[in-house]
Amino acid sequence: MQIAERVKKVSPSLTLAIDSKAKEMKKQGIDVVGFGAGEPDFDTPDYIKDAAKLALDKGNTKYTPVTGLPELKKAICKKLLTDNNLHYDIDHIAVNCGAKHSLYNYFQATINPGDEVLVPTPYWVSYPDQIILADGIPVFVHTTEESGYKITPEILEKHYTPKTRCLILNSPSNPSGVMYSEEELKNIANYCVSKNLPVISDEIYEHLNYDFPHLSIASFGDDIKALTSVVNGLSKSHSMTGWRIGYIATSTEIIKAINKIQGHSTSNPTTFAQIASIKALEGDLSFTKMMREEFKKRRDYVVNRLNTIKGITCISPGGAFYAFPDISGLGLGSMAFCEKLLDKLYVACVPGIAFGHDKNIRISYACSMATIEKGLDRIEKFAQSL
Repeated sequence: MQIAERVKKVSPSLTLAIDSKAKEMKKQGIDVVGFGAGEPDFDTPDYIKDAAKLALDKGNTKYTPVTGLPELKKAICKKLLTDNNLHYDIDHIAVNCGAKHSLYNYFQATINPGDEVLVPTPYWVSYPDQIILADGIPVFVHTTEESGYKITPEILEKHYTPKTRCLILNSPSNPSGVMYSEEELKNIANYCVSKNLPVISDEIYEHLNYDFPHLSIASFGDDIKALTSVVNGLSKSHSMTGWRIGYIATSTEIIKAINKIQGHSTSNPTTFAQIASIKALEGDLSFTKMMREEFKKRRDYVVNRLNTIKGITCISPGGAFYAFPDISGLGLGSMAFCEKLLDKLYVACVPGIAFGHDKNIRISYACSMATIEKGLDRIEKFAQSL
């Protein structure tokens, strides 16, 4: 049986590959420090789990509408209005099997062969390959540590062509953790409106912000809102990574297309997970605030510690739970650095080449402070040995 050419163009996830190798080493009894995980190290709150249990007890185990329960869509609309000052009705919402699925559906629904999508670097690993699977062309918009790993209208203009169909915006970012300020978002919004350029705004880390509030680019007026598709979910804000509930808020035209795609692929997201997600969205954000405060402490420690290691520099991430240090001063590319670090000192990080930056590595501080301290001790020892 032949394999489709589009699949051959897709790269395996390096983040999952590193995590898999680290887990295998742990099974062998090796004391591995894992900095690769992209999920909070807190359990899902009990009130959400209890809602799922109750849903199961009530027999809520059957199909729902393809793109989600109306009650969940209403809760999402309320959340978007309360948290983001964005007014949508349920016809503008699709619930998907995680925010990754929301993004996949968007590209399948909107990209034709040869269409170009602007992908700022460093990028989340799945953006380029999802675009390729839609027969599109990822156009990498390179940023640097000096620019704070942020795009500007001037940088975008250098990459814009008549084939450009979309811009990906991820704030706070995976892997860099950078956040865009109000002024920066306004400038990007104005540029996109001037070009009539659609934006897919990945806001999954919105509540994990440390220095200033998160703002959605869609909130800067009706013109940019009409161009923007907002993607979010429950994975990071409520530590529900395995529940696989994400959503997209966008035009009814795109929602109808996503309904077709999802109807022939996954169908509806898990029914009792949807019901539990309603309870999650109706609850307050005290749990999320607790996580944010803890992650901020870890961020401050990680960044300060990394910047004391000779050959390593690290900007302070404004959100998410990742640091993205530049390790080029140590004379190794990111893949060689991560492989040697794991093999010699049993620390698992993700090579920056997976995100389009071979000078960097990604460190997730979604783990205990004791684990962070141990891991950074080993990284410092490794750096000193080079």
